[in-house]
Amino acid sequence: MRLSARVDYALRAVAELAAGGGSPLTSEKVARAQGIPPKFLESILLQLRRGGVVQSQRGPEGGYWLARPAGEISLADVIRVIDGPLANVRGQRPEALGYQGAARALQEVWVALRASERAILDQVSVADVASGTLPESVQRLTSDPGAWS
Repeated sequence: MRLSARVDYALRAVAELAAGGGSPLTSEKVARAQGIPPKFLESILLQLRRGGVVQSQRGPEGGYWLARPAGEISLADVIRVIDGPLANVRGQRPEALGYQGAARALQEVWVALRASERAILDQVSVADVASGTLPESVQRLTSDPGAWS
């Protein structure tokens, strides 16, 4: 799985907002805390606002905050807002592909890959990341030394 810088920054930004406890945080503060280029973060936050993940308010008391409790926002929710569906091949959903002959089984591989991604990314919430307490099933996967290489 390849994640874009945009998705990486979005996930880091929502984790920072979750750690903020619901108080509005300026984009500058989030950018500084996470080492994200401020202008790039502004466009990401706008996209997250349009996608219903964050809310914002202008002015001296303004900033950004999560639109829902952090425990109700999965990593998959954020990724879908930023990059669209979790798994696609050449811009198409795996079930829409039509492979022929010896490559026919590839479609099932892509569907299984998407199911595996969903099993993790739909389960892990922004609150889990912000608190550093990941679900046991994710911890089990990362405890395998082979997972790190």
